[in-house]
Amino acid sequence: MITGTVKWFNADKGYGFIAVEGQDDVFVHISAVQESGLTLKEDMKVSFEKQQGNNGKFSAVNLVIAT
Repeated sequence: MITGTVKWFNADKGYGFIAVEGQDDVFVHISAVQESGLTLKEDMKVSFEKQQGNNGKFSAVNLVIAT
């Protein structure tokens, strides 16, 4: 799993981004957040897997609180 820090997440917009040191920010969709049962907050440390979508871009899935 990859560990990063929530850069920002807006539940009303339904998405946000996770910052990963030395890599591009990773998109996170509200469906992945809801599936995880987490409430994302700015600067929260999370671990996740990256999944490539049909558009070729990556998004965060299987989110858990980083330990």
